[in-house]
Amino acid sequence: MSVTHHPSDAVLVAYGAGSLGEGLALVVAGHLAFCPRCRDRIASIEAVGGALLEEIEPQAPEAAMDPGALDAMLARLDTLPADVPLPPPAAPVGLKLDFDVPPALRASLATPGADTAWRMAGPGVRQLVLHRPRHVGGPTAMLMRIAPGRKMPVHGHRGVEMTLVLDGGFSDEIGHFVAGDVAEVDPDTDHTPVADRGRDCICLVAVDAPIEFRGPILGPLQRLFGR
Repeated sequence: MSVTHHPSDAVLVAYGAGSLGEGLALVVAGHLAFCPRCRDRIASIEAVGGALLEEIEPQAPEAAMDPGALDAMLARLDTLPADVPLPPPAAPVGLKLDFDVPPALRASLATPGADTAWRMAGPGVRQLVLHRPRHVGGPTAMLMRIAPGRKMPVHGHRGVEMTLVLDGGFSDEIGHFVAGDVAEVDPDTDHTPVADRGRDCICLVAVDAPIEFRGPILGPLQRLFGR
């Protein structure tokens, strides 16, 4: 299936400028592996940023560069072998990855501090935390593995939540999302994702503020995701 749900222009601009938070940037990087449309938009954003930088008046350097320094560096680059493929980052030993993993996500799986095994997060739901905030709170980026047909609790948001589908699919009040799609929601949105039937829904979820579960008997979940 083709990708039909994309990050907003504001998110793409922030990503291109390097100002997007770590977790949200990981979702965008994963989406770019699926979406040539957004890769082109990021290239355009970066080109505009480069043009603006060229218009900035240069400051006088504290120490002048040797006149031959640039030529020497380029000459050294010419001696390096071309098209040498880099090995993909290794995922933690024993971690089951039975779905296509974008390169940026595979690198995060190998980052110190990331979980090395799926953990139960509720009936029919498992999670694998990739990033945690530096302040007190819940994870900012995680993989979620949701059993077929499983309905997630209704919840709202204190900030932005972005969900990239990696395998399977889900539906909520916004629409239907499949591999490569991104669901982007803000504090004005409450939703109840429901995994498609037939296979697990595997998603990369990132937030820039804790989510808020609605209804009774959800205190343990609220503590899990942070208050």
